[in-house]
Amino acid sequence: MKKTIKIGSRKSLLAVAQTNILINILKQKYPQTDFQLVTMDTSGDRNMKPFSDVTDKFGIKGLFTKELEEALTSGEIDIAVHSLKDIPMTENPQLPIVALSKREDARDASLLPQDIKEYDGGTIGCSSSRRKLQLSNIYKNCKVEPVRGNIITRIKKLDNHEFSMIILAAAGLKRAGMQERINKYFSVDEIIPAPGQGVLACQGKKGTDYSWLEVIKDKETEICVKAERTFSALLGGGCTSPVGAYAEINNNNLILRGFYLDEKTGTPLKGKLTGSINEPEKLAKELATLLSKGEF
Repeated sequence: MKKTIKIGSRKSLLAVAQTNILINILKQKYPQTDFQLVTMDTSGDRNMKPFSDVTDKFGIKGLFTKELEEALTSGEIDIAVHSLKDIPMTENPQLPIVALSKREDARDASLLPQDIKEYDGGTIGCSSSRRKLQLSNIYKNCKVEPVRGNIITRIKKLDNHEFSMIILAAAGLKRAGMQERINKYFSVDEIIPAPGQGVLACQGKKGTDYSWLEVIKDKETEICVKAERTFSALLGGGCTSPVGAYAEINNNNLILRGFYLDEKTGTPLKGKLTGSINEPEKLAKELATLLSKGEF
């Protein structure tokens, strides 16, 4: 009899596509194991209000993980797969992150209505304060309005001309097979991504052996993500908090970009530091300290 491992995911097209990427890797490595996909709606999927209107004791990010964490705790599933950027910066010690995938394209991207070739200066659909603040430096005096819903819903609203442009993560579009809809990729300097953007995370239960997930893990991604999430946690980053962080490794050096809004002055700040790949948290603390002091 085959061993069965149940892997939990949100029901959305994108979440299922992302989870199946990892399941296919595991199937190739362990052909004698039956990996079963278990999907469920989360509070974030059911709540179509703009993030700014959401109140939830689990926090904004918790809206996308709560039901999966409950299923993990009850034993309904063996691991849960999330987009890392949906997981709260303060992790549940009983339900730790046990594996991180190799990062997909971390950049943000713009999409235009199907019959339009160039942005006409109209309303941009975007629910992220991080993106909105950085877009204002690219498209002067642009009007940005919240857009909610899954990837299909957002693109339908775009094609119905409710918006002249929408902004989405390139990683999600590529994993959903919709990269042909991308009109422009924003560089990580133009729009610093959300911490962990493009990374898939496996969440498990404390004290359980997950050595079988080694095939998914990526060491460089782990180092970069540690810097990004430390930076964000220090500056209070969340889905509605305008904090961005992106780390990359170059010639054995760790380069960390950070974006932060000084709420006292209303001034958006960006900075970049280079440090040791062996001390990602130290680098994150240095950059967070400098930005919070306005020293860039």
